[in-house]
Amino acid sequence: MYPTKALRKFLATLTSRPNPVLLDLGPVIGPNVSFFGEQLGCKILVEDLYADLDRLALAGDEALAAHLGTRLTQADASIDGILCWDLIDFLTPLASQALARQLTRVLAVDGALLGFFSTAASRETTFTKFVVEDEQTLRHRPYGVARTRARVLQNRDIIKLFE
Repeated sequence: MYPTKALRKFLATLTSRPNPVLLDLGPVIGPNVSFFGEQLGCKILVEDLYADLDRLALAGDEALAAHLGTRLTQADASIDGILCWDLIDFLTPLASQALARQLTRVLAVDGALLGFFSTAASRETTFTKFVVEDEQTLRHRPYGVARTRARVLQNRDIIKLFE
């Protein structure tokens, strides 16, 4: 179990909206769908980009960036909240820039993106399934992927990625 203050802030942003739309970029996790549905009464869209990473593991950076640059089909500014988990840690700069452009495009004005990023270099071949226990607590479960973590982003890198 891991405490979090960020989830509470993310929820506060979305509770002020009637019928928010939430985009989860990770695999479907039943308890999370239930939690966000009960807390927000929201519509939840799941786009499992981790599955795309596995499928395109050998395709090369340009092919992955091209895929991520067109992967999200939601309308501009149509998403109130995005759950990005640790996905960007597994992307090279070119691919992460392509994804960030799409996330910025679909995120509504005054929307919120909750993202988790590594703080230490690692060659792990697992990403983390984050299971929401309550608004202050997450549980982590490792999940195998074909790619390794590509890099560690500093705060300034994350801000620049989403500017």
